[in-house]
Amino acid sequence: MKKTHLTETRFSNLELSDSIIKGLNDAGFINCTPIQDKSLPLSLRGKDVAGQAQTGTGKTATFLLATFQHLINDESEKIKNPRAIILAPTRELAIQIHKDALLMSQYLNLKFALIYGGTDYQKQLDKIKTNVDIIIGTPGRIIDFYRQGAFTLDNIQVTVMDEADRMFDLGFIKDIRFLLRRMPPPENRLNLLFSATLSYKVTELAYEHMNNPVLIRIETEEVTSKAINQQAFCPANEQKIPLLLGLLNHYQPLRSIVFVNTKRSAETLDDYLQANGYKTALLSGDVPQDKRQRLLNDFQENRVNLLIATDVAARGLHIADVSHVFNYDLPQDVEDYVHRIGRTARFGASGEAISFVCEEYAYSMPDIEDFIGEKIPMQQITPELLMADVVKPERRLPRERVMPHSKRPPREHKPRSPQRTTTPASEPESPQ
Repeated sequence: MKKTHLTETRFSNLELSDSIIKGLNDAGFINCTPIQDKSLPLSLRGKDVAGQAQTGTGKTATFLLATFQHLINDESEKIKNPRAIILAPTRELAIQIHKDALLMSQYLNLKFALIYGGTDYQKQLDKIKTNVDIIIGTPGRIIDFYRQGAFTLDNIQVTVMDEADRMFDLGFIKDIRFLLRRMPPPENRLNLLFSATLSYKVTELAYEHMNNPVLIRIETEEVTSKAINQQAFCPANEQKIPLLLGLLNHYQPLRSIVFVNTKRSAETLDDYLQANGYKTALLSGDVPQDKRQRLLNDFQENRVNLLIATDVAARGLHIADVSHVFNYDLPQDVEDYVHRIGRTARFGASGEAISFVCEEYAYSMPDIEDFIGEKIPMQQITPELLMADVVKPERRLPRERVMPHSKRPPREHKPRSPQRTTTPASEPESPQ
């Protein structure tokens, strides 16, 4: 790890129990990141924290360690469970938090329930009815089980809201408030909130449902931008696939993610990459949960080294050693750019973020540069970067997805590029 992304503060110098420190040492965590350094001394003493930090900066460990220590400190003889609840906006993030929790609590006597929609309904219901200490999950299914009387919120001692800005984006705030209002008062529990931005909405939520939280902001330049080499190319639409294939051949990345804006674009790109010899996994919003987990496991365990993803995968995925992120389509939301490139250069490593400023999404670049506060260097597209002999895929997308010619609305007769003719634009998919 690069020391520029760690502080001099060691976990062993904080008010953490020996059993927690032992788990951290086993996991290779010795020094704190900036968000851990500023948050943990407060939260370990029972002070509420609302923290702003980008993904990949160690915020998951920040709230898990504070939660574990708070529960350990409770020496009352009549402990009733569950005692802590950790809310996440997406199932992928909930799954990753659960995985990190198991890693860091291996020497603790804590039981977890992982709760999210899409699969394993009865299995999760049975689990939450057992004597679990900590619930980790997404709001919708947690509320479903709560209304069935599967568990009580009367004894919650720690509440965590992760990626609160995303909770607003996905329309979960009413669900969050439903749960918070059924817990003990804010002054009777430890409350932790983390968000990429402490916007007005997020801080309003914090002050409404937390006990005088300390606001902690970790600026972007402290945590990610210096570790990620950002660059961009301006291809014509018909150059995008040859350029991506040429860059993959040039860089030979061990593990990379290619982000696109629509499911249609993802499927087309997947066809081309497979036809040209790449083993790929495609992650989009309508992939069933069981298959999503298989795809992510294949990617994490190097059975597949190229993941094609829509923004459903832009947050909450802690996958080590992603060396390159390609924005095949520029995101239309500036914050999604930061979350996408945050898939690389995690926990002090370095990484490459390469963006295509194409005809369709070029308008996003000025807003992205304003948001990150810097210009992204533009690179020249040289002939050697364009793959000359691109193999066209034999498989085509199902014809029924294309509107019949007789029903298509009339359009102006303007010259169009080959890419737009063969791959009609589709609506961006829902992040859910």
